[in-house]
Amino acid sequence: MASNSMRSTSPSSDSSWTAKQDKKFEVALATYDKDTSDRWQNIARAVGGKSA
Repeated sequence: MASNSMRSTSPSSDSSWTAKQDKKFEVALATYDKDTSDRWQNIARAVGGKSA
């Protein structure tokens, strides 16, 4: 799963993810595609508790 590799390289104050955060991440990836301005900031905001 691609999201696993992103988690290991993404800076974060806490490297473990809850099931709820993981689901929010998946939804955010579908919502903010590669052409979205400030994609990773939007995804981080949607997940909460993680940084871009």
